[in-house]
Amino acid sequence: MTGVTRRLAEVAKYVGVSEATVSRVLNGKPGISEATRTAVLTALDVLGYERPTKLRGERARLVGLVLPELQNPIFPAFAEIVAGALAQRGFTPVLCTRTEEGVAESAYVDIMMEQQVSGVIFAGGLYAQADAEHEHYHRLRQRGLPVVLVNAAIDGLGFPVVAADDAVAVDQAYGHLSSLGHTKIGLLLGPVDHVPSARKLAAFRKRTGQKNPPVARTIYSMEAAQAAAVRLIKEGVTGLVCASDVFALGAVRAVRRMGLRVPEDISVVGYDDSLFMACTDPPLTTVRQPIGAMGTAAVAMLVSQVDGGEVAPDEYLFDPELVVRGSTAVVAASA
Repeated sequence: MTGVTRRLAEVAKYVGVSEATVSRVLNGKPGISEATRTAVLTALDVLGYERPTKLRGERARLVGLVLPELQNPIFPAFAEIVAGALAQRGFTPVLCTRTEEGVAESAYVDIMMEQQVSGVIFAGGLYAQADAEHEHYHRLRQRGLPVVLVNAAIDGLGFPVVAADDAVAVDQAYGHLSSLGHTKIGLLLGPVDHVPSARKLAAFRKRTGQKNPPVARTIYSMEAAQAAAVRLIKEGVTGLVCASDVFALGAVRAVRRMGLRVPEDISVVGYDDSLFMACTDPPLTTVRQPIGAMGTAAVAMLVSQVDGGEVAPDEYLFDPELVVRGSTAVVAASA
């Protein structure tokens, strides 16, 4: 007896219908009452069998939303946009947040597959780190579960990707500081294996014409960014381009701890335009990610896959926008 035949027999016995009826339900054939159809799908869940791809998540229409953290305000803002767009289409988001000592991203994937989610949207996940573990993404691919990644990813995962254009972001930030007379401009980035940071560095090198421009790398925290910014300021930079608003706030703190001022002595540009950046002291000049358009696009791509449509596993880039506020100014005459 094959695995498929055994499954049909067990489900049919559990529900009290013929194997032919079970087969018709699993293949989406007409002529089956809703009560019988529901009973067969419930039996699959109870007996531990996977539903066919087209029937996954149908009962609750759940979509996993995996975020790396909630302390950076850009992620709750993105979650709100995605949740709203999913609700409009009849789906319920299941929020999964990674923490250093909590549930790992791979464990969340296992949980979501057990819950028969219809698909998963990842934002800022391990797919953006070349040296991280990626096996759980391959499991999702093998299962055929609809997935959309938000933010630049490593090559070869086979999922559609929605991302802001990191090269355009660096061009805008660097161009702004240059227009203010800054010639000693530093770049504050994430880890070496971080794909968005690598793209920003490539654009920065191209713009400066330097193979080794002033660059400091650090983990994604305000305290770590503060320490990295001190190193760049000691190298003589007068302008800082930061890979996130959290980095930029750490840089502002570094400037002040060194007895200097923003923007009179050091200009700082962030990235994201997350909540309250217009309310900081000084208000932060930053490059705004179009998270509204990106979140809506990610949901549309996921739902299209859930409904059986084809979405090419390409990268869809969105242009960011420079927002000029009070943390940048004309370079000091003595600089």
